[in-house]
Amino acid sequence: MTRELVVEEVGPQALVVDRGRPGWAHIGVPPAGALDGPAHALAQRLVGNDPDAAGLEILLGGLALRATAATTVALTGPPGGLRLRRSGARERVVASHQPVHLAAGDVVVVPAPTSGLRGYLGVGGGVAVDAVLGSRSADTLSGLGPAPLAVGTRLPVGPPTAVPAVGTGAIGVSAVPDAAVVTLHLGPRADWVDDAAGRLRAGTWTVAPTGDRVGVRLEGPALERAAARAGEELRSEGLVGGAVQVPPDGQPVVFLADHPTTGGYPVVGVVDPAELAVFAQLRPGSSVRFSPVAPAT
Repeated sequence: MTRELVVEEVGPQALVVDRGRPGWAHIGVPPAGALDGPAHALAQRLVGNDPDAAGLEILLGGLALRATAATTVALTGPPGGLRLRRSGARERVVASHQPVHLAAGDVVVVPAPTSGLRGYLGVGGGVAVDAVLGSRSADTLSGLGPAPLAVGTRLPVGPPTAVPAVGTGAIGVSAVPDAAVVTLHLGPRADWVDDAAGRLRAGTWTVAPTGDRVGVRLEGPALERAAARAGEELRSEGLVGGAVQVPPDGQPVVFLADHPTTGGYPVVGVVDPAELAVFAQLRPGSSVRFSPVAPAT
């Protein structure tokens, strides 16, 4: 019997994601993958999946899925819970961050979180859409991978590979901050900004409402061009996730998983990879500060 999850309702955005497709920048393909890697990884572990399995990234909730066969799901990310609709029974709330077993015909609903932005739904057996360049992730910049979920989308589910976590209770739940201080490794073009380390250390920026999976725009004190670089143009250079680019208005942009592979504005530093996931959850209006670190010599 084919195992599927059928989309009955959808919110602002819901995507199939996995750990991404690194290694294709030379042909202009970004890495993509889950923006909050730790939350995605936990969801896979809770349902007994391999770490490379695909799940769902859900922006601000609103997703409802009907199971065509028995399966197990787990929601991670911001604190909250799932709503479970079962034929002949009243809708009930089930805690997040633990396995939830579904029978055929059950509908699971991901509500909007009270904090943070993105929830991650693991499915026992993984979401088994076709892989593109080694990954099942949607890429919103290049258009590779599966399209965003829509009402009526039928998601194939693979066979279970291991027993879901049992007896753990809800784990991995932590509050989503409305203010973040992140480590920034300076370079390669920090010299294009006047006193880059000092300005980055002293400033506080606010998350703008225009961010997406490509990058987060910050608003605050302008990072002014160094006098020695006034009027200069920079040739396009390679970009990595976490790169902090400074366009002409001086307002920094932090690039995320669907970032372009090259850019022509100076990159003053790169957010430490271990801390980049926080940008998946910072809502507009949240504050960001940088702790700049000089490159090793």
